Amino acid sequence: MAAGSRGCRPWGSLLGLLGLVSAAAAAWDLTSVHCHFGSFCECDFQPDFQGLECDLAQHLAGQHLARALVVKALKAFVQDPAPTKPLVLSLHGWTGTGKSYVSSLLAHYLFRGGLRSPHVHHFSPVIHFPHNSHMERYKKDLKSWVQGNLTACSRSLFLFDEMDKLAPGLMEVLLPFLGSSWVVFGTNYRKAIFIFISNTGGEQINQVALEAWRSRRDREEIRLQELEPVISQAVLDNPHHGFWRSGIVEEHLLDVLVPFLPLQRHHVRHCVLNELAQLGLEPREEVVQAVLDSTTFFPEEEQLFSSNGCKTVASRIAFFL
Repeated sequence: MAAGSRGCRPWGSLLGLLGLVSAAAAAWDLTSVHCHFGSFCECDFQPDFQGLECDLAQHLAGQHLARALVVKALKAFVQDPAPTKPLVLSLHGWTGTGKSYVSSLLAHYLFRGGLRSPHVHHFSPVIHFPHNSHMERYKKDLKSWVQGNLTACSRSLFLFDEMDKLAPGLMEVLLPFLGSSWVVFGTNYRKAIFIFISNTGGEQINQVALEAWRSRRDREEIRLQELEPVISQAVLDNPHHGFWRSGIVEEHLLDVLVPFLPLQRHHVRHCVLNELAQLGLEPREEVVQAVLDSTTFFPEEEQLFSSNGCKTVASRIAFFL
């Protein structure tokens, strides 16, 4: 293991990870840009790509494209001493396919404090932007928050969850921060990372995966070039998506669209086995089979993809133990 590497993190339950994400989001305060985390007040950006790649390889089921795209983009960006723009990733796919899990891993392996680092900023529409009538105040606060935190630490990570539930109009204030200008509002922001997460495009991704299966193509043969156009169009056509008419997609400010493929039965099995290991239990076929039998798969004829990915695996295991 390389010196300073945090290694491959033991598998944690998806519910636990999502709970940590939610806690980090809830702790965010738009009214303050000051650091309250003691020793973490200095930038704690300390990437561990070895640990990240190990964790993704062991625990992210069925996502060859997402794994390769995220690692490649991050390495190229971090190793560039003078990037011309921030890294902007947009994660798309069906529920329970690993989008939030990957975002939590990125925080964990890029910052010493993980999701608790003061330089990792997680935004949830329901928590932070719940009222459309307050949009002008949200715009002002978000711009101030991003600008203030990039002034404090240029190596900051901004996570925007559930973009398909975010009222259009807010994201336009990020436009100046995402482009290739050298300085904006007096702040050097080119080393920041922005990650946007949504289910938009999930149906289109599922259809491509289904057609590949029907054509007897291996899912690992599916390439980004097949998915990128349909995802982009799905975002542009969705008036409820946070990117709607923001200019972010139209001006090609998204560096990488990261598709998450729908999960098949053997991927759900993988999640169940990982969860049992996390609980310190030996693999129990009767529990694995019970979870699989209780999971809904689609389409109705083929029964191929899990309707909620691995999202409910942890709770289902608890029921069958």
